[in-house]
Amino acid sequence: MAAKDRGLGFSVSIANNDARKMIEQVEGFRSAVAGGLVVAPVDPVSLAPALRTMIWQGAYVGAVVPPPATSLLNAPQYLTGKTLGDAASNYIRTKLDGKANVVLLTHDSLQFLAPRFAAMRDALKDLPGVDVVADISPPTVNKEGGYRMMQTILLAHPDIDVVLGADTVVLGALQAVREAGKVRPHQFFGGIDGEAEAVDEMKKGGPYKISISLASSVFGYAMGQHAADWLDGKSIPQAMDILPSALTAANIARYEADLENPAAVFNDPARRDAYLRMYGNICYDTRDQYVSFPWSSERK
Repeated sequence: MAAKDRGLGFSVSIANNDARKMIEQVEGFRSAVAGGLVVAPVDPVSLAPALRTMIWQGAYVGAVVPPPATSLLNAPQYLTGKTLGDAASNYIRTKLDGKANVVLLTHDSLQFLAPRFAAMRDALKDLPGVDVVADISPPTVNKEGGYRMMQTILLAHPDIDVVLGADTVVLGALQAVREAGKVRPHQFFGGIDGEAEAVDEMKKGGPYKISISLASSVFGYAMGQHAADWLDGKSIPQAMDILPSALTAANIARYEADLENPAAVFNDPARRDAYLRMYGNICYDTRDQYVSFPWSSERK
């Protein structure tokens, strides 16, 4: 949408979780002298040399979480996890009499995301009636991974009250619980990312109670605008925070309206600032100051 609004060509390439394929794709864009690239790296270390080459060539490189990048996008990961963990803890105290069997579906192997799961553990640790029956990373960070992991967990722990993780894996876990005939209305399934399927589940009023949105269409539109500004020789932010927002059945309508029209959000500073916080400045002439380290606004 941002590319269209600024008169730029736009294309999407999917690496299908293949690090080598992603490197080949980035090299292809570099050879074609692409003006801008937004990337969510499969393997940040192996991809970094190709991204640095694009940066030195003069392209805008926007990266989702890991560096290097002209402009790096991240979320305050601990705060994101804390928002979900606090909601789950409050639900356990007020709706489950302080007792719950909890499953944490983590991504601790991804160092950039590990703080969100540390925050969830911190939020639950002071509830004596909570039993974390599984704290484990699915083999793949997608719906299929969550589904298969939950099938295994249910063999040992058939009665689950709370499941937390990224929306995609939690949705897979919910599917497994449904197929096992173990779904109950008072369960608390909660995820991170504001995935459309998670929103649909919340609208049904079932066990999926909350999703912590990171407003993908709003930050995607912002990155498209920054790419266009870069190509116009303007200064852009070096980094952006995506601020977590707790979605429930009560506030979904406004959220969906914002995601449907991210241009209106981006062009209204008050609405934009509810989703994004921007840091620093960089332009073509100062591209040697690109972000080369794992930036987070939460680092002291």
